[in-house]
Amino acid sequence: MTSFLEVVILISGIILALSLVGIAYRIIVGPTLHDKIVALDAFGVMLMGMIALTAITLGSVHYVPIILLIGTLAFLSTITFAKYLERNVIIDDDRDNDE
Repeated sequence: MTSFLEVVILISGIILALSLVGIAYRIIVGPTLHDKIVALDAFGVMLMGMIALTAITLGSVHYVPIILLIGTLAFLSTITFAKYLERNVIIDDDRDNDE
């Protein structure tokens, strides 16, 4: 059973590596900024998958906080970029200055 798991991890790693190469190409060459931002988010997800495969291979749970950190940063950066593209400002100053 262990050899089957090793084969599955190897095949998954190869597929994820090829996906990372394709996504890196889309980040660099993407036709629009929107495509580049979506590709950057997908790159973060694929990177989390690669780290998870590494954690499974090494039998370590110490990589889980790294995966969570990358997921959180990828989510926040995607939201920030989307807000910037929508309004051309990252931090809104919506306070009323009627005083």
